[in-house]
Amino acid sequence: MVVLNRIYTKTGDAGETALGNGQRVAKHSVRVEAYGTVDETNSVLGMARLHATGDTDAALARIQNDLFDLGADLCRPEMEKDHEAGYPVLRIVAAQVARLEAEIDAMNARLDPLRSFILPGGTPLAAHLHLARTVSRRAERLTVELATMESINDEAVKYLNRLSDWFFVAARIANDEGRADVLWVPGANR
Repeated sequence: MVVLNRIYTKTGDAGETALGNGQRVAKHSVRVEAYGTVDETNSVLGMARLHATGDTDAALARIQNDLFDLGADLCRPEMEKDHEAGYPVLRIVAAQVARLEAEIDAMNARLDPLRSFILPGGTPLAAHLHLARTVSRRAERLTVELATMESINDEAVKYLNRLSDWFFVAARIANDEGRADVLWVPGANR
Protein backbone atom coordinates (compact mmCIF):
# COMPACT_ATOMS: atom_id res chain seq x y z
CA MET A 1 0.00 0.00 0.00
CA VAL A 2 1.28 3.44 -0.90
CA VAL A 3 1.13 6.13 1.78
CA LEU A 4 2.00 9.70 0.85
CA ASN A 5 2.15 11.92 3.93
CA ARG A 6 4.18 14.64 2.23
CA ILE A 7 4.06 15.60 -1.40
CA TYR A 8 7.37 17.41 -1.51
CA THR A 9 10.48 15.83 -0.05
CA LYS A 10 13.23 18.13 -1.39
CA THR A 11 15.24 15.00 -2.27
CA GLY A 12 15.03 15.85 -5.97
CA ASP A 13 16.28 19.40 -5.68
CA ALA A 14 19.72 18.41 -6.99
CA GLY A 15 18.28 16.89 -10.18
CA GLU A 16 18.08 13.27 -9.05
CA THR A 17 15.18 10.97 -8.24
CA ALA A 18 14.81 7.56 -6.63
CA LEU A 19 13.89 4.51 -8.65
CA GLY A 20 11.63 1.81 -7.26
CA ASN A 21 14.60 -0.01 -5.76
CA GLY A 22 15.89 3.14 -4.02
CA GLN A 23 18.73 3.74 -6.48
CA ARG A 24 19.26 7.46 -7.20
CA VAL A 25 19.47 8.51 -10.86
CA ALA A 26 19.43 11.74 -12.83
CA LYS A 27 15.94 13.00 -13.59
CA HIS A 28 16.93 13.16 -17.25
CA SER A 29 17.94 9.47 -17.43
CA VAL A 30 16.32 7.45 -20.20
CA ARG A 31 14.60 5.27 -17.61
CA VAL A 32 12.96 8.29 -15.95
CA GLU A 33 12.08 9.72 -19.38
CA ALA A 34 10.44 6.40 -20.33
CA TYR A 35 8.25 6.01 -17.27
CA GLY A 36 7.59 9.75 -17.19
CA THR A 37 6.23 9.53 -20.72
CA VAL A 38 4.07 6.58 -19.67
CA ASP A 39 2.68 8.88 -16.97
CA GLU A 40 2.11 11.57 -19.61
CA THR A 41 0.14 9.03 -21.68
CA ASN A 42 -1.97 8.29 -18.61
CA SER A 43 -2.72 12.00 -18.18
CA VAL A 44 -3.83 12.26 -21.81
CA LEU A 45 -6.20 9.36 -21.13
CA GLY A 46 -7.66 11.31 -18.22
CA MET A 47 -8.58 14.00 -20.75
CA ALA A 48 -9.91 11.44 -23.23
CA ARG A 49 -12.15 9.93 -20.57
CA LEU A 50 -13.99 13.26 -20.30
CA HIS A 51 -15.48 12.32 -23.69
CA ALA A 52 -15.82 8.55 -23.25
CA THR A 53 -18.78 6.54 -22.03
CA GLY A 54 -19.74 2.92 -21.45
CA ASP A 55 -17.38 0.20 -22.63
CA THR A 56 -14.86 2.70 -24.01
CA ASP A 57 -14.60 4.51 -20.69
CA ALA A 58 -14.25 1.18 -18.86
CA ALA A 59 -11.49 0.09 -21.26
CA LEU A 60 -9.65 3.39 -20.80
CA ALA A 61 -9.91 3.00 -17.01
CA ARG A 62 -8.32 -0.48 -17.30
CA ILE A 63 -5.57 0.93 -19.49
CA GLN A 64 -4.92 3.75 -17.01
CA ASN A 65 -4.42 1.16 -14.28
CA ASP A 66 -2.14 -0.87 -16.59
CA LEU A 67 -0.10 2.27 -17.23
CA PHE A 68 0.55 2.59 -13.50
CA ASP A 69 1.65 -1.06 -13.55
CA LEU A 70 3.92 -0.23 -16.49
CA GLY A 71 5.36 2.79 -14.68
CA ALA A 72 6.05 0.60 -11.65
CA ASP A 73 7.72 -1.94 -13.94
CA LEU A 74 9.93 0.64 -15.66
CA CYS A 75 10.90 2.50 -12.48
CA ARG A 76 12.41 -0.65 -11.01
CA PRO A 77 15.44 -2.03 -12.83
CA GLU A 78 15.16 -5.76 -13.49
CA MET A 79 16.95 -7.78 -10.89
CA GLU A 80 18.29 -11.26 -11.46
CA LYS A 81 16.33 -12.34 -8.40
CA ASP A 82 13.23 -10.21 -7.87
CA HIS A 83 12.79 -11.85 -4.47
CA GLU A 84 15.67 -9.68 -3.29
CA ALA A 85 13.16 -6.82 -3.09
CA GLY A 86 11.35 -8.58 -0.25
CA TYR A 87 8.03 -8.50 -2.09
CA PRO A 88 6.73 -9.45 -5.54
CA VAL A 89 7.94 -6.86 -8.02
CA LEU A 90 5.15 -5.61 -10.27
CA ARG A 91 5.79 -6.34 -13.95
CA ILE A 92 3.64 -6.14 -17.07
CA VAL A 93 2.63 -9.68 -18.05
CA ALA A 94 1.70 -11.34 -21.34
CA ALA A 95 -1.99 -11.47 -20.37
CA GLN A 96 -2.12 -7.67 -20.38
CA VAL A 97 -0.69 -7.60 -23.90
CA ALA A 98 -3.09 -10.34 -25.02
CA ARG A 99 -6.07 -8.38 -23.67
CA LEU A 100 -5.08 -5.38 -25.78
CA GLU A 101 -4.73 -7.60 -28.85
CA ALA A 102 -8.18 -9.15 -28.31
CA GLU A 103 -9.74 -5.71 -27.88
CA ILE A 104 -7.99 -4.38 -31.00
CA ASP A 105 -9.27 -7.35 -33.01
CA ALA A 106 -12.84 -6.89 -31.74
CA MET A 107 -12.85 -3.15 -32.52
CA ASN A 108 -11.17 -3.60 -35.90
CA ALA A 109 -13.77 -6.17 -36.95
CA ARG A 110 -16.35 -3.35 -36.82
CA LEU A 111 -14.39 -1.13 -39.23
CA ASP A 112 -14.08 -1.00 -42.99
CA PRO A 113 -10.51 -1.42 -44.25
CA LEU A 114 -8.47 1.76 -44.54
CA ARG A 115 -8.03 3.22 -48.01
CA SER A 116 -6.12 6.31 -46.88
CA PHE A 117 -4.00 7.52 -44.00
CA ILE A 118 -5.97 9.27 -41.28
CA LEU A 119 -5.28 12.72 -39.90
CA PRO A 120 -5.61 13.03 -36.12
CA GLY A 121 -8.99 14.53 -35.33
CA GLY A 122 -12.69 14.04 -35.74
CA THR A 123 -14.64 13.81 -32.52
CA PRO A 124 -13.16 15.15 -29.27
CA LEU A 125 -12.66 11.57 -28.05
CA ALA A 126 -10.92 10.55 -31.28
CA ALA A 127 -8.63 13.60 -31.15
CA HIS A 128 -7.61 12.78 -27.57
CA LEU A 129 -7.03 9.13 -28.47
CA HIS A 130 -4.78 10.18 -31.36
CA LEU A 131 -2.80 12.34 -28.92
CA ALA A 132 -2.56 9.36 -26.55
CA ARG A 133 -1.33 7.28 -29.51
CA THR A 134 1.51 9.66 -30.30
CA VAL A 135 2.57 10.10 -26.66
CA SER A 136 2.53 6.32 -26.13
CA ARG A 137 4.68 5.91 -29.26
CA ARG A 138 7.21 8.28 -27.68
CA ALA A 139 7.10 6.22 -24.49
CA GLU A 140 7.74 3.13 -26.61
CA ARG A 141 10.72 4.73 -28.35
CA LEU A 142 12.23 5.72 -25.01
CA THR A 143 11.62 2.25 -23.57
CA VAL A 144 13.25 0.62 -26.60
CA GLU A 145 16.21 2.99 -26.17
CA LEU A 146 16.41 2.00 -22.50
CA ALA A 147 16.43 -1.66 -23.55
CA THR A 148 19.64 -1.01 -25.53
CA MET A 149 21.33 0.08 -22.28
CA GLU A 150 19.78 -2.10 -19.60
CA SER A 151 17.77 -5.27 -19.25
CA ILE A 152 14.03 -4.55 -19.16
CA ASN A 153 10.87 -6.61 -19.19
CA ASP A 154 10.12 -7.57 -22.84
CA GLU A 155 6.39 -7.46 -22.11
CA ALA A 156 6.68 -3.74 -21.32
CA VAL A 157 7.80 -2.98 -24.89
CA LYS A 158 5.12 -5.26 -26.34
CA TYR A 159 2.46 -3.58 -24.23
CA LEU A 160 3.45 -0.12 -25.45
CA ASN A 161 3.55 -1.30 -29.05
CA ARG A 162 0.03 -2.75 -28.85
CA LEU A 163 -1.23 0.23 -26.86
CA SER A 164 -0.62 2.73 -29.63
CA ASP A 165 -2.41 0.39 -32.05
CA TRP A 166 -5.31 0.16 -29.57
CA PHE A 167 -5.56 3.96 -29.46
CA PHE A 168 -5.54 4.17 -33.27
CA VAL A 169 -8.38 1.67 -33.69
CA ALA A 170 -10.34 3.14 -30.77
CA ALA A 171 -10.04 6.60 -32.37
CA ARG A 172 -11.58 5.20 -35.54
CA ILE A 173 -14.41 3.68 -33.49
CA ALA A 174 -14.92 7.10 -31.83
CA ASN A 175 -15.19 8.62 -35.31
CA ASP A 176 -18.49 6.87 -36.04
CA GLU A 177 -16.74 3.57 -36.67
CA GLY A 178 -14.44 5.17 -39.21
CA ARG A 179 -17.13 6.99 -41.18
CA ALA A 180 -16.08 10.35 -39.71
CA ASP A 181 -12.32 9.77 -39.96
CA VAL A 182 -10.39 12.75 -41.29
CA LEU A 183 -8.60 11.42 -44.36
CA TRP A 184 -5.25 12.59 -45.65
CA VAL A 185 -5.38 13.95 -49.19
CA PRO A 186 -1.82 13.81 -50.56
CA GLY A 187 -0.74 17.13 -52.10
CA ALA A 188 -4.15 18.75 -51.49
CA ASN A 189 -2.70 22.18 -50.75
CA ARG A 190 -0.02 22.48 -53.41
